[in-house]
Amino acid sequence: MTTGPHIPRIPRDPAQIVFSGGGLRCFWQGGFMTELCRHRERPTPQRITGVSGGALASSAYIAGIEERLLDRMCAAFEKQDSNIDLLRPDENGITPHQELYCEVVAEVIDAEAARKIAEGPQLQILIAHPPETPLPTMTGTALAAAYEAELHLVGSPHFNWAEKMGLTANLIDANAAAREGRLVELICAAAVIPPVFEPPLWEGRRVVDGGMADQAPLPEPDEGETMVLLTREYKRLPEVEGRHYLWPSQETAADKIDFTDPQKLRDTWAQGARDAQQMLDS
Repeated sequence: MTTGPHIPRIPRDPAQIVFSGGGLRCFWQGGFMTELCRHRERPTPQRITGVSGGALASSAYIAGIEERLLDRMCAAFEKQDSNIDLLRPDENGITPHQELYCEVVAEVIDAEAARKIAEGPQLQILIAHPPETPLPTMTGTALAAAYEAELHLVGSPHFNWAEKMGLTANLIDANAAAREGRLVELICAAAVIPPVFEPPLWEGRRVVDGGMADQAPLPEPDEGETMVLLTREYKRLPEVEGRHYLWPSQETAADKIDFTDPQKLRDTWAQGARDAQQMLDS
């Protein structure tokens, strides 16, 4: 959309939807899908994937609680006036991000939401594992630096520099996690950005943000028309028949990890709604 007159086409009934990562920029996805569903029958894909903040966005979509998530996250941000707390460090370090994020996830992904997700379409969430070292946070930070470098130099949502440094990634069955009462844990594990977040454990292994491995992971199996909801524009997108990449018309108001300004979340949501309307009108 920002590269010229071309406006991405929204597939009417995709077999697959991918919710890319992007931290708080993922609220664009919530606004986009909510507006889309006001004008079209709610898409019922067979398979959905999510990574990083898209893990929460995809779960909220399936459970039908996108606006509840927006309201709860904004309420949490109202209480924050800084992204750093040097006076009250805890096991999560000197930032409030990890504790606040997990508190919101636990509140919005309640028993009813988990039930809908357990019984819904196939949902897979990408998590990543750093190489085993005595200093997982430092290793994760180095991987994050490699990811950021490749993101800006290569300009594609699909990349592999961090994997060359030992990063591994897996798509986790989120429907099973919901049935087992572990969905909140999985969503929180999917969005871990060192050094802001401390790498937790999943199945006995340290995890870091799955977006370092792939910002838009395709499901397994990968079959049928696919709608990929990005949260930023990329210079290079693969041209694959049946795959439709959609992205914000301009840079979103929300920063990836600024937890202090709820209005930026609302503005990002509103931009997603406007972009959906523009694509529908075109």
